[in-house]
Amino acid sequence: MAKDLFERIQNNKGPLGKWASQAEGYYVFPKLEGELGPRMQFHGKEILNWSINDYLGLANHPEVRKADIEAAQKYGAAYPMGARMMSGHTTYHEQLERELAAFVMKESAYLLNFGYQGMVSIIDALVSKNDIIVYDVDSHACIIDGVRLHMGKRFTYKHNDLESMEKNLQRATKMADETGGGILFITEGVFGMRGQQGKLKEIVAMKERYNFRLLVDDAHGFGTLGKTGAGAGEEQGCQDGIDVYFSTFAKSMANIGAFVAADKDVIDYLKYNLRSQMFAKALPMIQTIGSLKRLELLRKSSEIKDKLWENVNALQNGLREKGFNIGDTNTCITPVYLEGSIPEAMVMVNDLRENYGIFLSIVVYPVIPKGIILLRMIPTASHTLQDINETLTAFEAIREKLVNGTYKQIAQETTVDVS
Repeated sequence: MAKDLFERIQNNKGPLGKWASQAEGYYVFPKLEGELGPRMQFHGKEILNWSINDYLGLANHPEVRKADIEAAQKYGAAYPMGARMMSGHTTYHEQLERELAAFVMKESAYLLNFGYQGMVSIIDALVSKNDIIVYDVDSHACIIDGVRLHMGKRFTYKHNDLESMEKNLQRATKMADETGGGILFITEGVFGMRGQQGKLKEIVAMKERYNFRLLVDDAHGFGTLGKTGAGAGEEQGCQDGIDVYFSTFAKSMANIGAFVAADKDVIDYLKYNLRSQMFAKALPMIQTIGSLKRLELLRKSSEIKDKLWENVNALQNGLREKGFNIGDTNTCITPVYLEGSIPEAMVMVNDLRENYGIFLSIVVYPVIPKGIILLRMIPTASHTLQDINETLTAFEAIREKLVNGTYKQIAQETTVDVS
C-alpha cells in the first residue's frame, strides 16, 4: 500500500522548518510596519532597518509616490486585464520596454511579471533537450529551478572559479558535439548573499575559445553598478558580450516586475515562447507607469546613486577597520561573517533587535556552511552616517558577546524569547 504523501513532511520539516516554533514571526516571516525606510516599527519598537532592497531610496521618493498614485487613480489595480498576447498589451508596456532596452544598451526588451518566474521561464524557453547548460554552483534559486526544468545535460562550476568554468565548458562542448545542440552559460552580475560580482569580463573573453551564449541575472547590479547604472556588465566594460540580460524591479526600482533584454530576434522569440508570460496576466498599469518614473530618475538623478555609494563605502570601510570579515564583496551587499551555531545566531539577532534596535537579515545553514553566521546588510541611499555609526557600535558589542560565550550560554539555558 502506498504511503500517505504527507507522512514525509509531517515527520521532517526541513533544515529551516524545524526551527519554526521558535523562529516564525520573529526571525522568519517578521512583520515590519510603518513607512518603508531605514527607520520602521518591529514588535512595537522603532528599529534601524538594514533589510530592505530599496537601494536607491525610490520607494518613498515624492515623484515616485505621485506617479504610483496617479496611475492607481486613473487605471485602478486591475488594468490591463488578460495576458499580453490576448488583451493585456498597452503602449505603456511598449514604452517601458524601449526605455529599458536603451538603458542597458540592448536592442530590445520584454517585460516580465515577476523576476523569479521570469528567469525560470527564460531558461526553459532558451534551451532544448539537446542543449547544454553551464552555471555557477552559487546561482540564485530562480536559476536553479529553471535549470531543473531542462531535459538535457547541465554542468555546474565552482563559484566564480575561472579554471572550473573552462573545464566545464570543455565538457559541455564535447557533449554538444555529440547531441548537436548549443551551450547556455548562466551567471549572476552580483551574487546576492556574498556581494561578489560575477566574473563577466573573463567569461565574455572565453567566447573567443568556446561557442556559447551568456545569460546574466543582474538583479542587484541594475541601477547600482556602472557609470550610468546599467549594471555589472557596464561596470566591467563587457555589456556587449552579454547575450541575454535580466533584471528585476524589486531591488533598485522598488517595484514589482522584471525584464529581459537582448537582440531583437531573441526577444521576439521569447515573447512567443515564455510560458510564464504567455499564460499570465500582464503587468498592471500601476507597476508599468510607476517603473517609467523610476527609470527616469535612474537616468537623470545620478546623485541618488552617488549617495548610495557614499553610504556603502562608509559602512564597509567601517566594518573592515573594526576587524570584521565582510568577505570580498565589491557591491552594495554587505555580508558580515561570524562563527557560531544556529541557536547562538538566534540569541544574537534577538539581542540586536531588542537591545540595540537594529534589524537585519540572518543567514545560516543550509544556505551557508555549518558553523557560520552571516549577517547580511543592504545599505541604501536613504541611510545616514548616524545610522552607520550606530550599527558599527552595536556590532562591536555583539561580537564581544559571541566570542566570550555569552550567547552560547543563553542558548543552552533558555529558549529564545520571541514573544
